[in-house]
Amino acid sequence: MFAYIKGKLAAVGENWVVVDTNGVGYRISTSGVTIRQLPHLDEEVKMFTYLYVREDLMEIYGFSDNEQLSTFQLLISVSGVGPKVALAMLSTLAPSEFALAIVNSDDKTISKAPGIGKKLAQRIILELKDKIKSDELVSTKGIDMTEIPSDNISEAVSALMVLGYSAPEATQAVKAVQTEGTNVEGVIKQALKKMVSKK
Repeated sequence: MFAYIKGKLAAVGENWVVVDTNGVGYRISTSGVTIRQLPHLDEEVKMFTYLYVREDLMEIYGFSDNEQLSTFQLLISVSGVGPKVALAMLSTLAPSEFALAIVNSDDKTISKAPGIGKKLAQRIILELKDKIKSDELVSTKGIDMTEIPSDNISEAVSALMVLGYSAPEATQAVKAVQTEGTNVEGVIKQALKKMVSKK
């Protein structure tokens, strides 16, 4: 319903903000990462948003960038993961760290977030890895994936796909920033910056 909400930052709580848009104050639940990135009160802010609707609840969730929003939407698509758990994850790990943990089946890193035990971490990995595989089958047709030269680069492409980018987009972005000696997370972060700058 709302792609984003832009206005003056009117108030900040522990895990929420109020954005004033033409006299209407939108209360938006958000992650600790986004709160740390906010401007000062009364300055302009733009939040990328998701409207969560349940029988007894309607709540807006918002983030400072599309990567956090995409990760939030992926997380709440996993059975047993609600918005509060997704926010806890996004307050603990950056999207690039989360995506890399999924690709590497690293349940220890994922279970660092409050409210996520080992079993839930393993379910998140299983469901999201399956999602990448099915998306990859559709989106890599016509692409020579052998052009990706190393396991590290393949990991970076897969991690970007976890965040919702198609295989062609991810491959192109990773190739554009690939430098020798850069670790996987560094490649992911640089590729994300490149893709965000194009939006």
